[in-house]
Amino acid sequence: MMKFLLSFSVLALMVASAADSYRITLYQPSVVAGKELKAGDYKVTVKDGKAVIGHGKNSVEAAVKVEQVENKFTSTSVRYRNGDGKYTLQEIRIGNSNTKLVFQNQDERGL
Repeated sequence: MMKFLLSFSVLALMVASAADSYRITLYQPSVVAGKELKAGDYKVTVKDGKAVIGHGKNSVEAAVKVEQVENKFTSTSVRYRNGDGKYTLQEIRIGNSNTKLVFQNQDERGL
C-alpha cells in the first residue's frame, strides 16, 4: 500500500510540474515574436510564461500570459492583428476550456 501511495504522489508531482501542450492550425502565414510561420498544424507548449510554437524543426518562442475566462470556448481559435499586410498572432483561445493565451510584447508597428 505504501509503495502505491509513493508512486501516486510522484506521478501527481510530475503532472503538476509538466508544461501544457495544445494543437493549433494556422490557416495563413502568421508572425510570432518577429518570425513568420507558414500555414499548417503546430504544437504549442506553454511553461513559465513562455510559449513555444513548433512544427518539426521550425519553432519560435514568445512571451505569453495564460488567462482563464468565465465561459468555455467551444473550439480552438487564433486571433490576429493585421498590419503591414501581415497577420501577427495576438491570442489563442483553447477549445473546450476556459484558457486563453495572450501573446505579450508583440511589435506594435502598424497599429
